[in-house]
Amino acid sequence: MAFTPEQLKDIESAGNGFLVIRRPPPEIRDQVDLAYKIEGQSVLIHEIRAQWRNPDKKIESPVAKATYVETRKHWKIFWMRADLKWHGYDPNSEVTTIADFFKIVHEDKHSCFWG
Repeated sequence: MAFTPEQLKDIESAGNGFLVIRRPPPEIRDQVDLAYKIEGQSVLIHEIRAQWRNPDKKIESPVAKATYVETRKHWKIFWMRADLKWHGYDPNSEVTTIADFFKIVHEDKHSCFWG
């Protein structure tokens, strides 16, 4: 099931607010940047970097993911571990709003998202 227009508006508002705070300065965004995207029922935050051997090629590295569970009306939070698999974020595995997800990723109290 696709997101409703209201949910998309909430995602865009929270996501853009997050990017205002977390994105690197404009002068280095061609080297490293931050973005989010919607895939199915999930919102993914990813880092965009130039490939070290070929600076014209960009690589996306996942940082965090929130998946909406319609039946329970909450978002499940995941982080990418070194095994390159998504794992539940145990300190706060669920939140009720997408804004809370972006806040948790920004604060990163347990250094799971940003190291």
